[in-house]
Amino acid sequence: MLTINELTNLSLIHMDLKSVTKDGVLFELANYLANEKRVSDTKLFLNDVYEREEIVSTGIGMKIAIPHAKSKHVLIPSVIFGKSENGIEFDSLDNKPAHLFFMIAMPEDSANQHLKVLALLSRKLMHESFRESLMQAKSKEEVLALLYTME
Repeated sequence: MLTINELTNLSLIHMDLKSVTKDGVLFELANYLANEKRVSDTKLFLNDVYEREEIVSTGIGMKIAIPHAKSKHVLIPSVIFGKSENGIEFDSLDNKPAHLFFMIAMPEDSANQHLKVLALLSRKLMHESFRESLMQAKSKEEVLALLYTME
């Protein structure tokens, strides 16, 4: 299984998302992946993310959203993190804004890797202390250190 430190790095941590809508944050995160040459086409990758969102919102509640997709447009398996201090309406299960975003991008042929990463993230994010640490983190390095404790 891929580990968090294989899937993310400092260039994939964004402490101050500019977007104020669900569509905006999905585009912003996907665009960051494209800028890092981790997806080949932002729009086509986003089509796969939206296809997944149609099943049920990936706004899981507790200030968290984990949009994800397996896509032929993913070049490098990745987890990108973004934070919004003000929160963004994300059709979350608890009807509250999301502040912490983890976008999982996996190649189409990656079997069930995205499910394993999703489970790993979900287990850690169930702990209020971990979520609060992410909310209080002031630097990319702090967030990355917290993510690396997930292994």
